[in-house]
Amino acid sequence: MNPRNRNILLVVIVVVIVAIAAFFGFNHKSGGSKTANKTVNIGIMTGTKEDDAIWSTVSKTAKDKYGITLKFTHFTDYTQPNTALKNGDIDLNAFQHYAFLNAWNKANNGDLKAIGNTTISPIRLYSKKITSLSQIKSGDTIAVPNDASNESRALYVLKNAGLIGLSVSGDTLATVKDINSNPKNLVIKELDAAQTPRALDSITAAVINDDFATTAKLTVEESIYTEPVNKDSEQWINIIVANKKDENNKIYKEVVKAYQTEATKKAIEKAYPDKRKIAAWGLKLD
Repeated sequence: MNPRNRNILLVVIVVVIVAIAAFFGFNHKSGGSKTANKTVNIGIMTGTKEDDAIWSTVSKTAKDKYGITLKFTHFTDYTQPNTALKNGDIDLNAFQHYAFLNAWNKANNGDLKAIGNTTISPIRLYSKKITSLSQIKSGDTIAVPNDASNESRALYVLKNAGLIGLSVSGDTLATVKDINSNPKNLVIKELDAAQTPRALDSITAAVINDDFATTAKLTVEESIYTEPVNKDSEQWINIIVANKKDENNKIYKEVVKAYQTEATKKAIEKAYPDKRKIAAWGLKLD
């Protein structure tokens, strides 16, 4: 082979080698990008070992069925996860119910969207003086939390228990001014939510949020009425939330599917056999 042809051949070989290297390099990077895009960062509150066990089940399903790796950013303040989501610091969050999201969007000119239901933690009516609703007498005092969201929820609980009537429906926040029927002339005492367990020593009953009931070591068995899961309680269902631009994101929808499985439901039931939390997807809300 003459020198000129040999040089041409060498150039062709070098070009082919470079092209092959570039091809595999591109595919490697593309594959890496695809893997990175299948990693979803979810903002959640620093939780209990029970909540961690539930998310561990979800993570396994997401990885095994959809090839999605879930990573978690933990928060200790309820004001933080929505801001982090809006700013793009996380992909999704899962810590709030519909009522909280709606109030946050309104107060912060936000457009965050719920993309899937997770759980609901029913609140309960407790008493140290009586053991059933039928024992509530005319003129008895019942405490409710005094912040807008929790007071509304407590009043709907009393409504569903048949103790009062309300002039508003479950998608509207209720106040004591909305009570339009009170056949037993009950005194509704508004207290800071954290104080409601302590009030049980001096009043007939109190509607107490699950977190404060747990702190006060009040068991589910001690309650005299449990919030039903119906249209009135729909706004208290906890949700997975995305930015509006991502509400139809295929991968994020797969995260929701990974959560809403029979395996997750069983994990919730195992973590909370007392039904302090229950699965809240596929519910028929009357």
